[in-house]
Formats: sequence, C-alpha cells, structure tokens
Amino acid sequence: MTSPSEPAVVLGAVTVVMAAVALLLALSRRKQVRRCREMDAALKSAEARTRSAESRTDDAEAREERFRAEVSHLVSARLPALKLNLISSHHPVPGLLHEKTAGPEDAELLDSVLTKVSEIVLTERRRVDAAARAALRGASQDSQALSYRLQSELDALQREFTGSRQLTHRMLAADHLNEQNLRLIQRTAIVCGAWPGHVRKDTYVAELVTGASSRLRGFDRIKINSRIASNVGIVGRAAEPVAVACAELMANALEHSRDDLAVDVSLIQTGNGNVSITVDDAGKGMTAEAAARGVRLVSADSQDVMLTELGDPPSQGFVAIGRLVADYGFHVSVDNPSPYGGVRAVVTIPPNLLASIDEEAEPPSAMAPQAAVAPKAERRPSAATETATATETPADEEKSRATAPDGADGLPQRRRRGPAATAGGLTVPSYRAPDPERSRKAWSEFQDGLEGGRTDSDSEETQ
Repeated sequence: MTSPSEPAVVLGAVTVVMAAVALLLALSRRKQVRRCREMDAALKSAEARTRSAESRTDDAEAREERFRAEVSHLVSARLPALKLNLISSHHPVPGLLHEKTAGPEDAELLDSVLTKVSEIVLTERRRVDAAARAALRGASQDSQALSYRLQSELDALQREFTGSRQLTHRMLAADHLNEQNLRLIQRTAIVCGAWPGHVRKDTYVAELVTGASSRLRGFDRIKINSRIASNVGIVGRAAEPVAVACAELMANALEHSRDDLAVDVSLIQTGNGNVSITVDDAGKGMTAEAAARGVRLVSADSQDVMLTELGDPPSQGFVAIGRLVADYGFHVSVDNPSPYGGVRAVVTIPPNLLASIDEEAEPPSAMAPQAAVAPKAERRPSAATETATATETPADEEKSRATAPDGADGLPQRRRRGPAATAGGLTVPSYRAPDPERSRKAWSEFQDGLEGGRTDSDSEETQ
C-alpha cells in the first residue's frame, strides 16, 4: 500500500517534466519563428537582388541597344556627313542619335572615332595632294621653259622677218597666244609651289602693268591711268610676282564683266610711300561668301589650300596670288566694291619693294602710259601785295597801264599785281614732262622697220 504522498510526488514530477517540455517547446518555437523571419528576410533580399539583377540586365540590354543604334547612326549618317564636311564646311556633321540618354563614355568613344577618321583622311589627302603638286610642278616647269624658248624664237622672228602684212599679223597673234598659254602654265606652277620662273631687272611700274595686261585675251578693254612719277619702279626680285598678281586680277575682272565694258586700272603713290594698283570692273560683284573666300585665298595664310578645294575646273588665280603675297611681302585686297558696281582689287606695294630708275640710262617703253600731270597749286598774293593793291588809286593804275611795255603785237600789257613767287616761300612742285623727242624717235624707228618690211614683201611678190 502506497503512501498518500507518492501521487503528489509523481504529479509534481510530471508537472515539472511538462513545464520543462513546454519551456523547450517555447524555446524551439521562438527559434523557429526567428528562423522563419530570417528566411523571409533572406527571401526578400534574394528577391530584391533578383529584381536588381533583372533591372541591371534590362539597363544593359537597353544601353547595348542604344549603342548599336548609335554605331549604326555613325556608319550610316555621321561618317558620310564627315566626308562632305572635309570637302566643305557648309555640310554639318550630325550629333549623337540619343544625346540626352547617351553616357559620357559612349559619346566620347563615338566622337573619337570621327576625330581619328578625320585625321587619317586629312593625312592621306595631304599626301596625295603633295604628290599631285610635285607632278604638276615638274610638268609645268618643263612646259614653262619650252614656252619661254618659243617666246624668244618668236621675238627673234619678229625682228628679222620681212613678209606680208597678213603674215606679220598672224605671227603677232601667235606670239600673243603663247603669252596667254605661258600665263596659265606659270599660274599652275606657282600654285604647286614653284617660283614664277622669270627673273627681271628693276622695272617701271607703268611698264610692268602694261606688260601684265598684254598677257590677257581682251587686253584692249583695259584702260590704264597712271598718276605716279615716271621714274618709280619695282625691284627685280618682286617685278615678276607683282606682274603675275596684276595679270590674274585683271583677268578676273575681264572674265566677270561684259565684253563691251572696260576695266579701269589706276596707279597711284600714297603719302606713306606705297604704290597702289587699283583694278575696277563693272561686273556683278561677289557675294559675301565669295568675298570672304577670296580674302582668305589672297592672304599669306592660304598655304594649306589643297588642289581638290579649287573646284572643277580649278580656280587657281587667287591661290597663286596668295602664295606670291606670302613669299614677296606685298598686299592684295579683293573685298571692296568698285564705283561701277563690280569688284575693286588693290595691289599695295610697300616702299622696300620700290626702286628709282634713271630714265636717261633706261628709258621707259613707248607703250607705257604717261603719268598724268598734277594740277598746279593756286598762287595767292602776299599780304604786302594785297596792301599795295588796296592803296593803289585809279590814277596810279592808269599810270602803270600807260607805262607798261607793249607786247609783240603792239598792244599794251597790264601789269601783274601779284608776285611771281607763292606766299610764305612755298614753291610749286615741278613735274617731269614727257620727252617728245624720245617718243618720236622710238615711233620713227618702228615705222621705218614696218615700212621696210612692207617694201621688201612687195618686191618679193612682184618678182
């Protein structure tokens, strides 16, 4: 028989066991809840990472798609536009297809492609242009030398030949055609980097401009007016370059004006010692764009102009002038309008390229224009003369008139009231008058030679 306390002990033990089990269950449940929460957090983090990865994948795919579109735009639109832009700056190069959404690295990379392609193309174009210039320069110099030899032969024939007037005229026409051909060859050689190919001695300015006009077709339309001293010349090293520049400007004026319109050429020496050669035409003028391009080409900064930039057919006149300006130091402007509505071109020759030539030792050509005589300064009476004239009475005037010496025709001469000298000790500048005897002698020799040729030809025809 058990004691009454045993059930209580058993019950207590069971209670303790159950309490311990409950405690263990609570602890296990709490741990499971914590684990569940951690698993939920990990799951949510994994989902977030998955969404982030998917977003990054989508962004990468979108960026890749945009980059492909930019590359396609670069190939199909930007590179062809760059090719045209390298020919003329009027053709713009489009920007990126998606400028706002494109990354800075992508934009820099795509722009660097254009820069690199442009450098490669320009380098290759310069190499090809240099080779073309060398070939043209060699061919032009050979042709130029032959043309100079032909010119010498024609000059000798003109001096020695005695034939009919018609044959003489045809020989002169052949000489003029050779002059025109020589100018074109010389211009091409200068554009390709050669020197003018002709050495002159010191030459009169008026004679040089006249000779430059004789190289042109339609030279009879050029009217030259000289207002400089007849002994002013250009030093030998710059004479031919200045002649080439004047010939190109006059040729441009003749080409861009009607055949019935004259081209005025004026020669004047300014107060600072420069000599200005002004060419005025009555053409349609130049647009602002053409004038800006002309100013750039005739300046000393036109050395980088390529042959492919001169048009088809190439316009070489302004480029040749620019090279001569850079090499010899004179100045040319073509951006002013002429008073006739066309273009005014001015060649300015500085004093260091001018020379004074002795007219007795080297008389100027009879074909060169004579310098216009400047108007004489007005002579004003001095203060003493004005006072004496104001106090002179009518009786004194009659007396002076009566005592004045008679002229060659027996008529009385009125006495001058003013003195012969100018007021203030100023003297009227003297101007060298043209020598009619020298001109008469030159024309007489020319006429005698022409008459002699006619007489010999007539005698040959009658035999």
